[in-house]
Amino acid sequence: MAKRPAFFIQNGRVVSKMYSFEWFPGFAVSQKQKSIESLHSAIVKANPGAKPLEISTKSAKEAGAKLSAFHLKLEGHTLENIFQSAKVFEGGGPYLDLLEVPPREAKRDERLRQSGGLVAFRYQGEDFPLVPKTAFYDYIYIAAVKNTLTADEISEVLQYDFFTDIEFNPDKSINTQARTVSLIRLILEEHGALPDFTKDEFIKYHGERVVY
Repeated sequence: MAKRPAFFIQNGRVVSKMYSFEWFPGFAVSQKQKSIESLHSAIVKANPGAKPLEISTKSAKEAGAKLSAFHLKLEGHTLENIFQSAKVFEGGGPYLDLLEVPPREAKRDERLRQSGGLVAFRYQGEDFPLVPKTAFYDYIYIAAVKNTLTADEISEVLQYDFFTDIEFNPDKSINTQARTVSLIRLILEEHGALPDFTKDEFIKYHGERVVY
């Protein structure tokens, strides 16, 4: 058995809950999809009528695959490149050259581990704080969704109410596209579309709506 979180909206806030399910080992997409199906079955069993959506390239539903961070682009760059190139450390950064290398290379660049503690994210001349913890990732993810998908494609999120990311392990990382899509659903419910938040507006909204 394995445990993974599902993200959903409760009382106007994005929350999460861990679910136990049968894990199917292996790197094949078919094995990942078996694990996703098992996780979703556990969610529906605990929440009859739930409509879960996997947000990743492994998603069996087109809506979930389109929302994978690997498919989203912003200013011609992947989210991974933007995220890593925006990091500001005590001893250096941001390293803007990371925008121009393959995403895996950007994530593994030695400077990200040799420049001291992380102090902020710098994007388009503005510094984003480390708290709320996922605010910067969620900000650029939502911007990339608006840049990459049509309004109709974005609104498909409203057909689902639980969001998962089979590769996300909260013991090993913080950011997940599943949390962000749950936040997108909440924004769509409240605004009818994804508005052009300023940095400060988004950080305030995020702090009020996302529960860790």
